[in-house]
Amino acid sequence: MRKILTIAGFIFAALTGLAQLPPIKIVDTTTKHGPQNGALLIIGGNVGSTADIWAKFTELAGGKDKAVIVVVTTGSGDSAAFDQKDVEEVKKETGIKDVTLLHTKDLKTANSESFIAPLKRATGVYFIGGRQWRIADSYLNTLTHKAFWDVLNRGGVIAGSSAGASIQGSFLWRGDTKGPQILIGDHTQGLGFLKNSAVDQHLLKRNRQFDLVDLIRRSPKLIGLGLDEATAVVIKKDTLEVLGKSYVAIYDYATIIGDGEKHVQGRGEVYTASDGPFFFLSAGQRYDLAARKVIPNPTRRRSVPGSTITGTEVKGEGDQ
Repeated sequence: MRKILTIAGFIFAALTGLAQLPPIKIVDTTTKHGPQNGALLIIGGNVGSTADIWAKFTELAGGKDKAVIVVVTTGSGDSAAFDQKDVEEVKKETGIKDVTLLHTKDLKTANSESFIAPLKRATGVYFIGGRQWRIADSYLNTLTHKAFWDVLNRGGVIAGSSAGASIQGSFLWRGDTKGPQILIGDHTQGLGFLKNSAVDQHLLKRNRQFDLVDLIRRSPKLIGLGLDEATAVVIKKDTLEVLGKSYVAIYDYATIIGDGEKHVQGRGEVYTASDGPFFFLSAGQRYDLAARKVIPNPTRRRSVPGSTITGTEVKGEGDQ
């Protein structure tokens, strides 16, 4: 059975998981969860050669001829400090040539101007997988953390897979140094690019779909995202869109307690699926994080061949 802390333990973990440095200053925004500028690309792990995810990353970073990418390998530990395989993977999958590796486990180094030099010209950042607590230990509240935010504020993209997905949330899920089976552990603060959130990954592949339910039930202001492998969400401001091969689970307090929206007014289609504590979205579907509502795909109108009837509604992908 996976370990979940009591409320007292939760508070203790939240306090002891803070970095040693004072919090960096984050400018207030009009968005509830997503970034005011730029975009987040949050990937559930094992992205492989999933073409639409890599194509979206390339697009959001400015295109293969203009993009400048920094690949953060800290999550994988010391062995990734000089290993260029992840840099080469990004180059291979995107066609982007200007790709730089960034790695440290030292807060002092991460808090230096010389270390953040590659980030000052970056249009995209990509966090590889591993353990999310290593990323928090190395960058939280440093000049590097601020420089990541600067990439977003310039209109760039922050992307990450597996641990690189979870670190983008504000509440760090599975952040314990003893192992990912501990859901709320000794590190509970993420980098917070997605505000008021907790992000899980490898969702269906590792049978994790119920793990976020209790956290969101206890923390109504948080939104929970659970992403299966080779699946991603793009978030611009407070609009989320799904990409990839599998499903993304949405964990919302109202849905969990049975008070979630069940129908789109005037049309009657059920968008939040069953009466369970979460619901799934698939590729092409969108979600309003601020309103906490599925965004219905637009319908098309066409003439029916061989008929005098016109204006028939045709449901878009995901409306079935």
